[in-house]
Amino acid sequence: MSGRRRVLVADDDSEVRELLVEYLTDRGFEVLQAENGLEALLCVKHEKPQAIVLDINMPRLGGLDALKRIHAFTPRTRVVVYSGSIDPEVERQAIAGGAVAVMAKPGALEDLRRALEGDAPISASTQPVSGVVSAAAPQTPRTCRDLRFLLIDDDPTVSELLGEFLALRGVKTFSVTNATDALRLLAQGTPDAVFLDIEMPGLSGLEALPAIRALAPEAKVVMLSGIHDEVIAKQTLARGAFDYIVKPLDLTYLGRTLDTITAMSVQGL
Repeated sequence: MSGRRRVLVADDDSEVRELLVEYLTDRGFEVLQAENGLEALLCVKHEKPQAIVLDINMPRLGGLDALKRIHAFTPRTRVVVYSGSIDPEVERQAIAGGAVAVMAKPGALEDLRRALEGDAPISASTQPVSGVVSAAAPQTPRTCRDLRFLLIDDDPTVSELLGEFLALRGVKTFSVTNATDALRLLAQGTPDAVFLDIEMPGLSGLEALPAIRALAPEAKVVMLSGIHDEVIAKQTLARGAFDYIVKPLDLTYLGRTLDTITAMSVQGL
């Protein structure tokens, strides 16, 4: 390998990041780090790494949505998905979305290195694909008051609390009590974000997620759950959910999630 190849390690697990950073640095890579999806996108946009190790179970823009956005900014960048809880359908979609390899943790680090290097040199200077705003392009910054959120929850208490919190931050909200009505609304227009309850009668949030992602691919979908289930959380993040929040709502964490969504809108991500 000639020169130092720049690689981004995007993983919310600090121990995994430290392991990969040490291993790749010892083998001549220049290593950048990100611990959530927003940091990864900003790094890709401004630093233009030649290769990326991507965990698709990260909160705040995890999964296939992060891969899609990264590939849109730098289509020639080699992205290796290195993650736990990878099922065949997620693997298929990751490859279709531009990943050069999908590896389950803990995978062989030598195989990871070979996947990052590839057979041909990769230019660090790549142009965005048509329709994607470049880092230098002028933009009109957005604020919370420009955002529209759809709230989907059969518990009116949760919707009221969430709606009041978002209204105080200037966000416009509209709510429904079931996923079927939500799909009808989404067919008429796309909000900036969707708060989606998992446990609902009829069509559950987990079942509705693929259809919502198809109807509103640019919307950030935040899953809401009454129980902490790590398996379900990873499934939703891997399949494109933006974040996963457990009830009762932690307003501090909710505020950080809202700040991240706003920041992504401002950055055009």
